[in-house]
Amino acid sequence: MEFAEAKNKFIQSWGALGSQWGINKTMAQIHAFLMISPQPVSMEDVMDELQISRGNASMNLRALIDWGIVYKDFKQGERKEFFYAEKDLDELAVKISKERAKREIKPALKVLKEVSSIEANSSDKEKHFKEQTAALYNFVLKADNVIEKITEYKDNWLSKLLKRLLS
Repeated sequence: MEFAEAKNKFIQSWGALGSQWGINKTMAQIHAFLMISPQPVSMEDVMDELQISRGNASMNLRALIDWGIVYKDFKQGERKEFFYAEKDLDELAVKISKERAKREIKPALKVLKEVSSIEANSSDKEKHFKEQTAALYNFVLKADNVIEKITEYKDNWLSKLLKRLLS
């Protein structure tokens, strides 16, 4: 496989994975392109590589910056902004985990806490509902706490152990 074909396949595959992870395909493709770019690239380079509009590139670069996994770089004498991705894969995993928890787990916890707080006196259905949603809330809360501990202390003993287990 030639370099150009391999690069295109990686960018397209990362885009498809991104849509399965809950981010849009173009955002994931931009991230892939920036990850494999050895130097910061301009928005025009992103647009050319992915054949996307300026608005699409701008919106998705802003989202990646908001996630904390893409950064702006300024070159002296250039009016253009340049962009590069987080290259440290451990740091990337921590940032993505934190962002996903904020967008997915925290809202789920809020709903589960609210619905499991009902008064359940009238029927067995209500009691069962309250028990199940409370159990689910406690389970998701424990998962959230584990994610927080792992991401909070990137170099602590627990994250080192998990890293060894996953290697």
